[in-house]
Amino acid sequence: MSISNEQAQAYWRENLRIIMGYLAIWFVVSYGCGVLFVEQLNEIQFFGFPLGFWFGQQGSIFVFVGIIWAYVASMNKLDEKYDVHE
Repeated sequence: MSISNEQAQAYWRENLRIIMGYLAIWFVVSYGCGVLFVEQLNEIQFFGFPLGFWFGQQGSIFVFVGIIWAYVASMNKLDEKYDVHE
């Protein structure tokens, strides 16, 4: 089923809003927790390691993988909303 030009524009607006939201989360976690706030986070121990170090080495990767799963779920819902799902 094809969608109208207005629906296509609304779909892409929502898609870009979702992408920008997840990119903001990724930036805060990877740059904020791994670089900017590392000294404050290093005062907290996580599995025997300073939390800032953990975010810089592993935490950002785990959050990124979680963001990928959340993006897939968000896009599946958006596709169903606009009836463009498979």
